[in-house]
Amino acid sequence: MSGYTAPSRMRQVFEPDFPTTRLPETACDDRYNAFLLQIDIRKTPSAGKTSLNEADTTASRAGGHVEQTPDASMSLDPLLPVAPARVKALLLPLGHIKADRFASFVSRLHHEHVVHLRDISADGRPNRNMFSPLAYPDGAMIYDLVTHVPPPSHLTLSPFDLYREPLAVIALADGTELDQGTFNKRHSANGTGPSTAEKNIRTLYQELEDLRDNYQKALVHQVLVFDYMAPKDSDIPIPEGLVAIPPEEDCKRTTMKTVMCDISSLLLAEMTTLAKSFEAMTNIESPGHNPSKHTNGGSWGGEGGINGLSRRATQYAPRHAARSNSAGGIMDRAQSRMSMPVTGRGGLHSSSSTPGLTSTIAKSGLSNPPITSDGIESTTASTSSTPEPITRPDTADSTRDTSRDRVSVQGFGSGGVNDRWRLKGKGRAAVIVGSMYLQAGRWSDSIKELIEAATTARSLNDHVWHGKALELILVNLFLLGWQKLEFVVPTVCYQWNDKPSNKQAPDTTPTDPEQPKHLKHLQSVMTELLDRIIALYTRISADNLPPLPLSETYIRFAKIQSALHLSDGFLNEKSLEMIVTGKNPDQPPVPSPRYLSTPTRQQIVAILFKAFPSGASELLTTVDRASILSGIATVLGPLGLHRKKAMVIRELVSVLIGGLVEARTRGAADMGIHPAAGLVSLASGGGSGGGVMALDLGEGDVEQGIDALLGLLCKSYGIIGYDMARKPGAGGPKDADDSDEAVIARIRGQSAARFFGFPDVKLNILRACINFSEALPDFDGVLRFSSDLLRTAGSGVAPGPRREDASPILHRDEQVRLATNISRTSNLVQRLGYSDMAAEYWDEFFVRNIKLEPSPNSKAPIPHEKIILPGATASRASQDVDPFIYNPFLKKPDEMVNQTLVADEYATFKITLQNPYDIEVDVENIQLASEGAAFEAVPEATLVGPYRTQVIRLRGRAKEAGTVTITGALIKVRGCRERRFPTFSMPWTPRQDVKVKARGLGALEEAVTTVQPFAPNLETESLSLTAIQAQPLVVVKSTTLAQSSLMILEGERQVFKVTLQNLSETPVDFMLFSFKDSTQEQLQAAINNRDATTAELHEYELALMKRQALRLPKNQKGRNIAPGGEATFEFEILGKPGLTWATIQVDYTHLGCPQDEITEQFYTRQVSLDLMVTVNASVELSRIDALPVHGEIPQPFWDRLGSSVAAKADEYCLVSVDLRNAWPSQMAIHLESDDGVSVEEDILPGNTSRVILPVKRVYLEDPHATIPTLNPSRNRQFVVSASKISPEMERANREAFWYRERILGCLRATWKTLSLPKRSGTIDLRNIRLTSRMIEAIKVDEVDIQISVEDANGEVAEKDVAYVDEFMLLKVRVTNRTSQPIYPLVRILPALCHRPANIALEFTRKIAWNGTLQQSMPMLEGHQSAEVSLGMTVLCRGEFEISASVEEVQVWEEPEALKSPTRPRSETQTMMDAALGVKERRIWHSRQPCVLKTRDRK
Repeated sequence: MSGYTAPSRMRQVFEPDFPTTRLPETACDDRYNAFLLQIDIRKTPSAGKTSLNEADTTASRAGGHVEQTPDASMSLDPLLPVAPARVKALLLPLGHIKADRFASFVSRLHHEHVVHLRDISADGRPNRNMFSPLAYPDGAMIYDLVTHVPPPSHLTLSPFDLYREPLAVIALADGTELDQGTFNKRHSANGTGPSTAEKNIRTLYQELEDLRDNYQKALVHQVLVFDYMAPKDSDIPIPEGLVAIPPEEDCKRTTMKTVMCDISSLLLAEMTTLAKSFEAMTNIESPGHNPSKHTNGGSWGGEGGINGLSRRATQYAPRHAARSNSAGGIMDRAQSRMSMPVTGRGGLHSSSSTPGLTSTIAKSGLSNPPITSDGIESTTASTSSTPEPITRPDTADSTRDTSRDRVSVQGFGSGGVNDRWRLKGKGRAAVIVGSMYLQAGRWSDSIKELIEAATTARSLNDHVWHGKALELILVNLFLLGWQKLEFVVPTVCYQWNDKPSNKQAPDTTPTDPEQPKHLKHLQSVMTELLDRIIALYTRISADNLPPLPLSETYIRFAKIQSALHLSDGFLNEKSLEMIVTGKNPDQPPVPSPRYLSTPTRQQIVAILFKAFPSGASELLTTVDRASILSGIATVLGPLGLHRKKAMVIRELVSVLIGGLVEARTRGAADMGIHPAAGLVSLASGGGSGGGVMALDLGEGDVEQGIDALLGLLCKSYGIIGYDMARKPGAGGPKDADDSDEAVIARIRGQSAARFFGFPDVKLNILRACINFSEALPDFDGVLRFSSDLLRTAGSGVAPGPRREDASPILHRDEQVRLATNISRTSNLVQRLGYSDMAAEYWDEFFVRNIKLEPSPNSKAPIPHEKIILPGATASRASQDVDPFIYNPFLKKPDEMVNQTLVADEYATFKITLQNPYDIEVDVENIQLASEGAAFEAVPEATLVGPYRTQVIRLRGRAKEAGTVTITGALIKVRGCRERRFPTFSMPWTPRQDVKVKARGLGALEEAVTTVQPFAPNLETESLSLTAIQAQPLVVVKSTTLAQSSLMILEGERQVFKVTLQNLSETPVDFMLFSFKDSTQEQLQAAINNRDATTAELHEYELALMKRQALRLPKNQKGRNIAPGGEATFEFEILGKPGLTWATIQVDYTHLGCPQDEITEQFYTRQVSLDLMVTVNASVELSRIDALPVHGEIPQPFWDRLGSSVAAKADEYCLVSVDLRNAWPSQMAIHLESDDGVSVEEDILPGNTSRVILPVKRVYLEDPHATIPTLNPSRNRQFVVSASKISPEMERANREAFWYRERILGCLRATWKTLSLPKRSGTIDLRNIRLTSRMIEAIKVDEVDIQISVEDANGEVAEKDVAYVDEFMLLKVRVTNRTSQPIYPLVRILPALCHRPANIALEFTRKIAWNGTLQQSMPMLEGHQSAEVSLGMTVLCRGEFEISASVEEVQVWEEPEALKSPTRPRSETQTMMDAALGVKERRIWHSRQPCVLKTRDRK
């Protein structure tokens, strides 16, 4: 059979699914696999919960005993203190198998990696019972199941560290693939089988033979065929060496345990021959003498020869190749191990030197040369001052061969050198056999063997092997204590002069009453024992321990002391659990130093940092340096020394970078690619070629190991990551939470990290992480750490108006380089097909504001309530809106109007982005993020300039009616993940607490997860919008006005037409017209003037209500416009002074139902037509006057007016009006009263004409009534003038107001032009103002007084003529015109005519009267009359005037019985009395006196 070629054939099937697990083909394979899997950053598959409870109980095949498994999930830490007790087994894939299947099989084996000896069947052969499990059933074998070949630097330490070398090769095959196809045609051709499964089983057996040939140093070779069920119809024989395992659901609870027990039984049997071969050696070299054994030769899995001793299992090996049963058999030179000389008679084969002695001894710094392990002074001087021997790889083989042929001849006998050399070899072999007993689980036998070996090594000054024996004894004692088995500390573990019985070292630690005595004895000697072992390993001699095992020893001992420290200084069950299983306590360590716990943290750190590798790169490989540094970091973590741990991890990263770059260079050279070709070539070239990639990382390697390592490093230094609260490896970008709460929590966590640590150190750490990720290559790491570097260098503030300094601390060139690196890596990732890998943007305050840009007035929807609809209330019974009724359609759209969207119509938003960095931000995609109703956002691309805030416009539309909330923006920055950015409009700056309450990482974690009370408020903002149903869109198509402008005269009315068109597909079923003009604002301002009197307010309101500039001439029906249709409407405009512009506003919408069925808010749109108006003067009112008429108006005057009115005396008064023609053409005016009397007059341009018209005098029941208001909002309250006027003045103003209103109500004036174009209009008479004289001429008093004279016979005197000395009767008739009774008092006042007042009243000698001139009358009811008679006689001739006055004796008040039984009135009457004053007694005078002419009777 030719060389083993199965691995290359298996790679074709296995590599696409599982690229990291492959059989080693070259030394380069071993180097890369060892690099990835030996360092403590890759997550080794750990045993989880055993399926089907296999680990709960197991039946011992020896006696059916059921035993509780102590631990089924032991840590696989290679630096565990009990690591020398493990048995390393190599797991390899075989046949057709997929990656996930192989991983599941490995996991099932890991569940049973602890095998108890009581469950293992002993081998029946008598020469294979050296490690029989029956001799010590309480022991257990602990397997270290690995899927990679150990690196050469570890294999060179065998047999000193026998646990580093795999003793078993277990190949895993997938039984479900046996029927799928032929595995290998060449192997299947050797025999024929009835089925494909049988052919494949034979193929597996052939490949097992190949494994035995290629891995001859392994003791056991076994093939496990998982999930295989033998067919029922045929019996397929299973060859020896193959084990079929049924599917997991068909397995029993002991199936996997039985498999591991069978493998353990074979291994224990084969370990006998291995142990006897070691015992047969006359000399075993110390580690470090032949460092080139594996590195310069073949790999561990080579074909034997000089590279290693063939260990093919005797039950499968040919007879001529089988080992002799004798322990002292002669071994062939070709079959010798490199770690031992050619066997023969000790010391007689060579006469030049003693075998096993190194030819080059390093020179020490002491005056005398050092003593070798044989007690011979070194005679070879060296120029090097280092105490550690350095052997060049190219001279290692020659040095070994030369030293092998020399024999020392300085002494013979029992005390000679040869005897010492023989005893040393026997003692070293005993150490190895003791370590094998340890691996075999026979711990008590191991202690016995190691005690003898330690005593021998101690007597021969073999320091390294002496220390090794003591270390293995300590491991045995730990395992015995872990199994709760009592033991006695061997004497060899104590000091030379101490006795174990009565002179033990005093224990300074606190005593634990529950601690067993044997553990107390071990603890008392353990500290000194560890120091002694370290002293033996580091003692200057020819057999110095190499740096790798020495550093690992420091780390293991530090872990032992760390377990004691974490267990309060006691070696108890808790500490043993940590030492053996590697499980740290669940509760976090106390951050403060435990001064009372021995050893202290300072002592542990002092031992631990001795393992720190030196700067000599040739002493340790990159893999070993990384392994040591990771081991140091794992010890510092549980102790709470996070800063020291971060320092070690930082050094680890720097070491890994160098190793990765070297591996990348070698991988590129093997593939024929230049190392500078970049990440693309290395990442995409290793699929089908035969070369090895720079890094053969599996899919989960970076995520499970490297990501956690770098995340821990960044966390220790307080790096400002994307999510400070998320643990490393807790989730990818798809799991990121972009809610407002999560973003605020991230910002607070990042702000807390900004006050932790030193910024420059953080930047250096991130630069190292970027270099490490580029060397892997780890694209996700490059993207993540590049963005973290930009985030850490940023200020983390949201600048406000005060312009806080938000500039980063990085130079612009480095910012550009980082951004370019992110963009380039992202493009590469996209080309490779990793679409879910992207960076996180480095500024959480990217979006600062989002606003809805106001729509044009013609498109903006305006909300209204149902109550404002015409017909909804009594005040809105018509669509012609009263100007004094609040018209919400004329209200300017407020902010709420701007927050409304219309379905299926695009709206524009303004979004403000900030970029505090000195680089441009390339936004590939930005669109609005919304919640609620369906919303379609239009994506855009933009470029945000450096260090600025930039406003861009985005569009979007609502797809349906409802509430739309704009929560932020969905932004995809080039190279970054597309995510939602909430809006932070308010400025925000992180604030540090001045009171330091905690230190270290605990303070950072608390600050990240806890919202501090002093933290400034941080809130996001959202834009809430209301989307309504689709609305119509109406525009003004045409008007009958030229250019929407016109000229009009004062008082003239013109009618024009406007055509509206519906451009949408939605009909218009509701339209309401509103009007605005230039006079309204002035009138409203005058109305709002608090100093205006009530009469002025009434005038302003009347002008605003009755004289509107625009109106609909009639209530036009059919205010509907079909989709795409048109409608024409007529409007009337009135010429008013001050009118310069006017606006017709049409509010329209589609209600879709009758107005009375609307139950909620509705929306309208507006379309407006602006008009430019020029108003010219027509006829102006210059002056008005009222003249009283005593008696009757002459008939010729009536004839001139063309009227035949039968007027009574004093019924009319004359009104004189002066009118001026201000228009440049002749005007004809027409003045008419309400009783049909009219006057017409033609007025030439610029002339003024006076027109006189008789008007009936006016009687008012209550001339002091309250002046009404036309504004409904003011109609329910009593309004008085704000100015401080007297009640008399208030009464006068009200009287003037009411008489003026009566005059204006009975007069009408119009004008018309007599030339073309014909125009007509009305004359505004409301400019008149009535004086008190005019009011007296117009008014009719409440009480009428008539005076008459009768003679003695009762006849009325003719023409008021009286005769001297004759008796007359003077009658005064009083008429009450009011509706209320009065209490009158009549006063008669005679006087002389045409005399001054002082003389006119001297009538006592001229007139005599009977009675008094002042008489009281009874109460005079309303609308009734009464007379007063007085006898009088005139004593002389002349003319007399007799006048009378009526005075109210008392004010009449309505009796309580006549009042209406309603609720008590409010204080309105009191307020009226306060305005008019207290109601006082009134007095009336006769309008015309009675002129009495006296004469003598002839």
